[in-house]
Amino acid sequence: MYVDGTQILALSENELRKKRKKIGMIFQNFNLFESKTVYQNIAYPLVIDGYKKSDIKKKVLETAEMVGLTDKLSEYPGALSGGQKQRVGIARALVGDPDLLLSDESTSALDPQTTIQILDLLKEINRKKNITILMITHELDAIKYTCKKMAVLENGEITEEGLVEDIFRSPTSKTGALFAKVFNQMQHAELGDGAGI
Repeated sequence: MYVDGTQILALSENELRKKRKKIGMIFQNFNLFESKTVYQNIAYPLVIDGYKKSDIKKKVLETAEMVGLTDKLSEYPGALSGGQKQRVGIARALVGDPDLLLSDESTSALDPQTTIQILDLLKEINRKKNITILMITHELDAIKYTCKKMAVLENGEITEEGLVEDIFRSPTSKTGALFAKVFNQMQHAELGDGAGI
């Protein structure tokens, strides 16, 4: 795996640790500390990296504002909605100023309206902070709504990559063709054509 032209697996443990600090991770199930406030959850990467308290506060407040959580900083995750929890996860991933965000099925646990809000937030972060976001997802609508480029994985191998519109129009891999077929069938299904469920 290469990041910014660097073969990650060839790095020493120390070099890898340094490289990881420039990669943020957004998880499907949020991975928040239930016993910590929103502020403490966002601040956590900075605390373990030894930032000064004043710098932590500044960065947490800036990041919380970016994701729309300034009014939730003293709340605990148990008091938040799924979308708010995902915003905490996004803020925590952003607070260390990464060059790359890995988003692992970050909207699959959310309702449709919240999914759109989170995808819009990710697009805004991409534009404003010029951060590359690598989305790992099975949600075809999320890919078409959010991404410019995509890669199709089949048994752990990249079988196809290119512009989203090209892959959906003219897939060259078996899995890409299946994705395009399923997406097109769902787009063209008539309301009421369901199985009566």
